[in-house]
Amino acid sequence: MSQSPAGRFAPSPSADLHIGNVRTAVLAWLFARSTGRRFLVRVEDLDDRTFADVAQRQLADLAAVGLTWDEPPQYQTAHEARYLAVVDDLTERGLTFECFCSRKDILQAPRAPHAPEGAYPGTCRDLSDDERARRRSEGRPPAIRLRSDTTEYTVTDLLHGTYTGVVDDFVLRRGDNVPAYNLAVVVDDAAQGVDQVVRGDDLLSSSPRQAYLAALLGYSQPVYAHVPLVLNADGKRLAKRDGAVTVSEIGAESAMAQIAASLGYRATTVDGMLAEFDPARLPREPWIFHASRRE
Repeated sequence: MSQSPAGRFAPSPSADLHIGNVRTAVLAWLFARSTGRRFLVRVEDLDDRTFADVAQRQLADLAAVGLTWDEPPQYQTAHEARYLAVVDDLTERGLTFECFCSRKDILQAPRAPHAPEGAYPGTCRDLSDDERARRRSEGRPPAIRLRSDTTEYTVTDLLHGTYTGVVDDFVLRRGDNVPAYNLAVVVDDAAQGVDQVVRGDDLLSSSPRQAYLAALLGYSQPVYAHVPLVLNADGKRLAKRDGAVTVSEIGAESAMAQIAASLGYRATTVDGMLAEFDPARLPREPWIFHASRRE
């Protein structure tokens, strides 16, 4: 059965949400509600550095600032079979290969001239059966990588316009059999009917990989909107060491007042912001948050 379109916020429960995370969640909610979409929350808890109690606090903080969602939050750990089935399908299509490289191996491997920093150099892409068998015998479990047939892909973003980024042979399933982020997020969005992705602009560079994978799987490319981050007084990513930065520390009402001010809104509730919401008027620069002055 087809689902109505949706937007979403998908935090990883590795730490309590800081005001920057909450600002992004508010914007995701505003984008979804202003376009008549459902709004969903997804808990991205595949990583072993995530915690169930943190997830509950994150959901409580989102509710405290007035966000509402249309379905119970889904947890990625409940859907591992869904991701691995997609990996199996891609493997049957000849679109994957086993990779035995460590991160150190990849960083130290020679790469083609002008190859982007951090892009996979193709070390294991064309190993023979004998070479793969030898590496398995050495005891290193292989990751599964996508066998990409392109080096770049273009997406369209509501705030950044046309963006072309790197697509390499990225990991689909880690060596410990855990589905990788770039796979899980694409499969989840398709399964939940998410066709609008609003998130921090630090993730813009991952969008070409995800959009390319979606195309391979026959999914539609979502509408992207990568919003500016919140930075500390030194211009770096906001973190716990910057002082009182979480909703519980600042207070939901104060947090929303500061978020509203950073976006140029008079209203300090999500419903009030929705009445003022205009994507074209959103700030394009990071918001510098001064925790000590609570501005």
